[in-house]
Amino acid sequence: MITMQREVSSDVAQDVAFAYLADFTTTEQWDPGTITTVRVSGDGGVGTRYQNTSRFAGRVSTIDYVVTALRPGQSIDLRGENSSVVVCDTITVTARQTGCLITYRVRFAFQGWLKWIEPALRPAVTRLLDDGVRGLQGQLRRLGERGISRTLPKSWLPTEPDHRRSSSE
Repeated sequence: MITMQREVSSDVAQDVAFAYLADFTTTEQWDPGTITTVRVSGDGGVGTRYQNTSRFAGRVSTIDYVVTALRPGQSIDLRGENSSVVVCDTITVTARQTGCLITYRVRFAFQGWLKWIEPALRPAVTRLLDDGVRGLQGQLRRLGERGISRTLPKSWLPTEPDHRRSSSE
């Protein structure tokens, strides 16, 4: 398994950055490897499904993602899978005195014959993550320059202590 983490500082407010990143379709705007990301089902919360088509190591592949955890305004976890890889992304947005800090953690577990050459794939994963961070920095800078002000969907705002997550819990 390959696990990596990167941090991005931004002048954009925490809620704006989180709302932007929690909409996984925005990967089309900041991740140079992404060709397209489509929301297949859901409202952006836990259980929402996305289909991401990306270029990695010279090949085009599609990964089906699902939101596995969401802490509104703070973090989102996604799990993606196809026959070649299982990817787990955790995006955390922390407020700072001015702006925010975004921590992007990714785990790649290659499947089949690819798991045997995983060490050789590490440089490609590093490039993918570093290119994504550069794209994210640029896109957040553009959002800040335009004064984009997005707010969180009302369904993500805390109302009562976690009773809204599941009626069976």
